Amino acid sequence: MPSIPSRALIPRRAALPAAVLLPIALAACGGSNDGPMWPPANGAYSAACTGLVASAKLAGTTLATSYVAPDSKRPGGAATGAFLPGHCVVTGSINPRVGVDGKNYAIGFQLSLPDNWNGRFLFVGGGGNDGVLRDTSLSSSISGGTPSPLGQGFAVVSTDGGHIGTTASFGADPQARIDHAYNSYDKTAVSAKSLIATHYGRKPDRSYFSGCSGGGRQGMVFSQRFPDYFDAITAGAPAMRVSSGATVAAMWNTIAFNAIAPQDASGNRILSQAFSNADLNLVANAVKSSCDSADGVADGMVNNTKACQFNPAVLQCSGAKGADCLSAGQVDALAKVFTGPRNSAGQALYAGQPWDPGLAAPGWRAWTLGSSTTATPDARYITLMVDALINEFFTPPDLSFNPLAFNFDTDPARMAAYSAIYDTYADDKLTAFRQRGGKLLLIHGMSDPIFSAKDTVDYYERLAANNGGMASTQGFARTFLVPGMNHCSGGPATDSFDSIQTMVDWVEKGVAPDTIAARALPTQADYPNRTRPLCPYPQFAKYKGTGSVEDAGSFVCSEQ
Repeated sequence: MPSIPSRALIPRRAALPAAVLLPIALAACGGSNDGPMWPPANGAYSAACTGLVASAKLAGTTLATSYVAPDSKRPGGAATGAFLPGHCVVTGSINPRVGVDGKNYAIGFQLSLPDNWNGRFLFVGGGGNDGVLRDTSLSSSISGGTPSPLGQGFAVVSTDGGHIGTTASFGADPQARIDHAYNSYDKTAVSAKSLIATHYGRKPDRSYFSGCSGGGRQGMVFSQRFPDYFDAITAGAPAMRVSSGATVAAMWNTIAFNAIAPQDASGNRILSQAFSNADLNLVANAVKSSCDSADGVADGMVNNTKACQFNPAVLQCSGAKGADCLSAGQVDALAKVFTGPRNSAGQALYAGQPWDPGLAAPGWRAWTLGSSTTATPDARYITLMVDALINEFFTPPDLSFNPLAFNFDTDPARMAAYSAIYDTYADDKLTAFRQRGGKLLLIHGMSDPIFSAKDTVDYYERLAANNGGMASTQGFARTFLVPGMNHCSGGPATDSFDSIQTMVDWVEKGVAPDTIAARALPTQADYPNRTRPLCPYPQFAKYKGTGSVEDAGSFVCSEQ
């Protein structure tokens, strides 16, 4: 992650108005009877931070604060974290209670308030089953290309989604299910804005949301349920159909891969060995041979995604399985997975996956196959998605459910009740968000193995159809596909980009993103330091015909 500038290098916001700030800190801050100023006199930032607990007006909420001095690292933060500007860390607990399952619950949040505030508020989304507070001193959850928003002067908040712990066992409590669906994000956003106003004496000038995966779903929750909360939302790999589609696909894929996996001495399948790394590389190279040059140059990336119509049957062995071909079972499994789940009537239950060379990357394997050498699988389809399915997505929960026995005719109906409050694919108009002037960035990796980029494209095309067409819709919502990228980051991709600055430029300067500058980090094994323009769908990065394929300047966004 890029280094965070020191406090001296962060621009100070000029002429901040007077505020009724922190009565408890008046003396320490050198304030007068007219009320303290921000910044506090004599630089008494630590006292102002301490005083926030007493001056905040949040019913049913307990608060604790700690002050991080300028040019230091946050205690308990990432070991590799950079030095930070001075800031106040507020930890909050909203509506603590005991659930019907006897467990303690509350909506937890962490809010970082920089001394040198730039007037902006950023809500950083979570992911997985949540249950933890994201470190608000770090970058956003999409790519690695955003310098610390806190380091830039944003006030930043995160929430645990209303429970503690990364499993979905909270699904036994009805209120915890509601909190995780939408309520915790509402309460956290409202509380954070109130604390900002108390601390600085003024509301944020602009409010932004950035999240990926479950965080992307949370962004869509705000665009639909709370459309006036944020000026712009970035929703990366948005889990819009996680409770009704993507989890169904995870079960479909697991069954298909497990059926062809080799057996151990006891006859149990070893899921990870359904495909070797060499097998996946074989498929990735075949995809490149078939689709790579459709963007004007064979550079290892499939930019012209619509033109890629790969058929894995070209890899099927004519005889015994060899290093240069796939077995009939492997070809059939790939065809099933990339087509997507179906019921017995042939109806699609979720989008299939796009063919992309990123399927050979570690991030794709981690979700689909895992790396366990035993019959106890460690693929995230099992460790994460089954956990969510049996505890939260099924109504009522079914802890004894066998994912290999998923019934694609009847089991999706057991997920419908929770989907109605949790999933965000149905509202394809966003009327209130658009009328309010909100901006939306959808970003998705083409080799995302859990939330298909095809599903995001389908949503965006429906959104465009309901908002006067693609050109009209691009005035408030744009979609950017990232060739090669796995789930939120990783893969043979230019997966480092600054989506937060893109939002700021769109909202505050009126500069709509015709491209997003992206690069591969120097440590990436495939294309280190490669740069590319990410293009707004339906455009893609097309080679101009001259220039280095490692340089973004050799490409132009095109629909042809």
